Amino acid sequence: MGRALVVENDPTDDLRRLGDWFAEAGLELTVVRPHAGEPLPETLDDYLALVVLGGDQSAYSTEQGPWFPALEGLLRKAVRHHVPTLGVCLGAQLLAQAHGGLVERSTSGPEIGPALVGRRDAADTDPLFKWVPLLPDVVQWHSDEITELPIGAVLLAASSRYPHQAFRLGDRAWGVQFHIECDVDMITAWTESDSEVIEELGFDPDSVIAATAGVLADVEEVWQPFAARFAALAKGELPGADIPAPGTPRTLPLLGQ
Repeated sequence: MGRALVVENDPTDDLRRLGDWFAEAGLELTVVRPHAGEPLPETLDDYLALVVLGGDQSAYSTEQGPWFPALEGLLRKAVRHHVPTLGVCLGAQLLAQAHGGLVERSTSGPEIGPALVGRRDAADTDPLFKWVPLLPDVVQWHSDEITELPIGAVLLAASSRYPHQAFRLGDRAWGVQFHIECDVDMITAWTESDSEVIEELGFDPDSVIAATAGVLADVEEVWQPFAARFAALAKGELPGADIPAPGTPRTLPLLGQ
């Protein structure tokens, strides 16, 4: 039985609840921590799936993440060879950037705390998103955003200030700008480390923690089954997912067609 590769970009953003949900769904995990000097594999031949977590770094800064070029290379291989892939926040930004998308500091300012995102019509036929409700609860914590999606990406969720909240690239790679893995302890730690940003926004730190804690049950109600569907896809057990076998090169349409 294979395992999924998880790339932890920042020690403050680990798998947390997402790891529990994957375990419940029977997906075994190997966590690599390049922030601690652990090397990334050169290929994904030994893995069923790839999960790339968030972090405090900017996707466009190799000073903050000197392993980002190698990680983007893995993300390109994952899409090319149909390896089920999930990028969360920074992970989604790296997935987009690796395929020609654009990540920039958001002109709308930081987005912090509980929020709703709107599911797009394209989600109706998506193997993972078609069971997500129209306005799912999420946790936001980012200052950068994906301002341009890669060519051929399918937009699955949006919001008024940050239009690219979730997308699919190819047939097995998903990126979500928001967080689904957080628990109260993680949010409390982020609130302490980002106290200046929270103060600039005029938020009360305790209110941010309390408001986020208040939606975590709703987040779990939507995103735990989402994680289970991703695990089933990785294990080849997702019914109705008409997708090529792993290792089959992805053919991109020619521009203009």
